[in-house]
Amino acid sequence: MVSAKPRVLTTAWALVAAFGTYFCMYAFRKPFTAAEFPGTVFGDMGWKATLVMAQVAGYTISKFIGIRVVSELSGGKRAMVILGLIGASELALFGFPLIPQPWSCVLLFLNGLCLGMVFGLVLGFLEGRRMSEALAAGLCASFILADGVMKSVGKGLLSTGVSQEWMPFVAGLCFLGPLILFVWMLTRIPPPDQADILARSKRDTLTAQERRVLVGRHALGLFFVIFMYLFVTILRSIRADFAPEIWKGLGYEPAASAFSTTEIWVALGVLLVNSIIVCIHDNRVAFFVALTICFFGFVFLGVSLLGLRTGWIGPFEFMVFLGLGLYFPYVMVHTTVFERLLAVTRDKGSASFLLQLADSYGYLGYIAVLCGKELLARGESFIEFFTGLLVFVSVLSALLVIGAFIYFYKKQSSTRETINGTVV
Repeated sequence: MVSAKPRVLTTAWALVAAFGTYFCMYAFRKPFTAAEFPGTVFGDMGWKATLVMAQVAGYTISKFIGIRVVSELSGGKRAMVILGLIGASELALFGFPLIPQPWSCVLLFLNGLCLGMVFGLVLGFLEGRRMSEALAAGLCASFILADGVMKSVGKGLLSTGVSQEWMPFVAGLCFLGPLILFVWMLTRIPPPDQADILARSKRDTLTAQERRVLVGRHALGLFFVIFMYLFVTILRSIRADFAPEIWKGLGYEPAASAFSTTEIWVALGVLLVNSIIVCIHDNRVAFFVALTICFFGFVFLGVSLLGLRTGWIGPFEFMVFLGLGLYFPYVMVHTTVFERLLAVTRDKGSASFLLQLADSYGYLGYIAVLCGKELLARGESFIEFFTGLLVFVSVLSALLVIGAFIYFYKKQSSTRETINGTVV
């Protein structure tokens, strides 16, 4: 049993289990984006854009369903639900090449519908611990790396002669065995001990009334954080799902390995920055440092675009710097903002519930942007659309972070007796 091991071994076990589970999940979600899927459907809608929107629509609905499921599901049932959902997503990929275009997009919708809750379910194994940030950072590193690696896997399968319709199913099949192993490892992670609960507060399942109370208590601050996260999710998802189109717009034809190489550098940078938070034991200080890192992530986005337009950096460096600027705030929300907020306030709740809530609106916004691009900006080049959105997101998100910082600082200063971070 892992519970008998020293704390460092338990942490390492949990890190490998969470990283491996979510890394393998991406094999059932992302490889299809490596294909071009040329042509149009339903009038002038691009076929690839239609497939992406279909999958994201299912993924978004799943996120909203997960607000209840993730917050109410007991720990003993999480593993079987994870395997069941991912297994069903693979069945949808099996049906994708068997149904003619354009109706096969329904299978991508079902694929996304199965996968939207997985992150929250995995995070439930990790939160409420003294090492939660380190564990969640490893979990986030999995999707940063997997996003590029699975595109490389998809490109590699296409180069061997696998058709673009069958490629997503074959890619998922390659990772089915490792997925089962890593999910089993999740089931062997012991629950938080008393020292963890003292440092970070106990994490419970939540009823609908308890969810409303938690959100209502910090409504304006959560509004600022969730809408900041919404804009980051939109830009980060476009970068992930349309990476080949962005590279092409930058005048660069990447090799299959380029998708992985950029994300390795991004993951290393994000983990380095996240290590700062892991070293901060005072919950209140860590919370505000996380918001500050979010703000500078948006500054970094603006500097990256300026560097590209002035010729200071090339396309490869731009994609790396763009990833860093987006993932600094994206990962801070995943690892620290909600985790430390609950640790500071000692409210009954869970970080996985708050993240599921934020994710729901984030992907809903992504669908809206994709639809708007296809319906309202068809004549605009993809790179022009993307860089224009980048400027908008950077400015507005920075303002939202400032609003969140001011709100929580004033709120916590007025209730000082409830916000002293527990130092362990």
